[in-house]
Amino acid sequence: MNKKFKVGVLGATGMVGQNYLKLLANHPWFEVVYLAASPNSAGKKYTDAVAGRWHMDANIPEACRSMVVEDASNVAKAVEKCSIMFSAVELDKPSIIKLEEEYAARGFAVISNNSAHRATEDVPVMIPEINHTHLDIIPQQRKQRGWQEGLLVVKPNCSIQSYMLPIYALIAAGYPISQMIISTMQAVSGAGYPGVASIDLIDNVMPTLADEEKKSEVEPAKILGKVAGGKIVPDTSIKISAHCNRVAVTDGHVACVSLKFAGKKPELDEVIKIWRGFKSLPQELKLPTAPIPPIIYRDEPDRPQPRKDRDAGNGMAVTVGRLRPCNVFDIRFVGLHHNTNRGAAGGAILTAELLVAKEYIK
Repeated sequence: MNKKFKVGVLGATGMVGQNYLKLLANHPWFEVVYLAASPNSAGKKYTDAVAGRWHMDANIPEACRSMVVEDASNVAKAVEKCSIMFSAVELDKPSIIKLEEEYAARGFAVISNNSAHRATEDVPVMIPEINHTHLDIIPQQRKQRGWQEGLLVVKPNCSIQSYMLPIYALIAAGYPISQMIISTMQAVSGAGYPGVASIDLIDNVMPTLADEEKKSEVEPAKILGKVAGGKIVPDTSIKISAHCNRVAVTDGHVACVSLKFAGKKPELDEVIKIWRGFKSLPQELKLPTAPIPPIIYRDEPDRPQPRKDRDAGNGMAVTVGRLRPCNVFDIRFVGLHHNTNRGAAGGAILTAELLVAKEYIK
């Protein structure tokens, strides 16, 4: 690529926004040129806006240090500055819906980490290896909304990404699934900053993530659905029961999964072969952020573990292990992913790369 795409970040001072800047610092396709956040940060140099609350394990990217943070609500200010806008703003749901649609209407390709548009029928909820064909709805999205060049896509809840790739690989190999029971152990970084109070979590597990459970049970249906009639029609064939818990781990969501196949079931060796051989369009296109392989199977009886496996594939691979028969359903396994990379900023960056490769962003 001879020329980099100019990108901006809404909510640039928050945890997800900071991770965007970290991951985009040396990106071969994208250059960060625009930062925006709340009115409290607007008008400040980025280093001053995040003084005392930069939480990444790398320094603030040099190119961003002196950038002046703009007010995210001032859409006109961003026009002609960049073509791609990563959204991680922290507002109430109606305000996010209005703001993201306004950016798209002004010609921006909006890739959002927020949940506000996940139920919107013409907005793809993207895990690029699974539902890259959902981007085919973008011409209809533009027509239905009167947008010329703008578009809007979102990423799913981070809690589902420890197991969506492994189950999709099985479905794609001809082994449909009818039922799943999932128990997640979710890292504190998933709650943002300051997140859960330490006195609540040290020496404790918090089984209080009701919203996460609902998302875990609903969002997979849309991701596995089909584009038809100008909307994404969910596939509701899998019944899911989710238990979501917060645990004292910095990064890395773990999911313990039991599943039942809808028809024929593969032998355990076949399941491992499917996972290890899985690849999809992002890998075939050699997108910069696409992990190779996207699914890593560990044979050790005590893996995956967050500290040892969350950074696999530059934090973009899903690591699975402990595959064994299930006494109630058919098989059970443990999945793990890095919730702030694959599950948040990294997953959105991979989606933006796919949009560029498919020429929806020019």
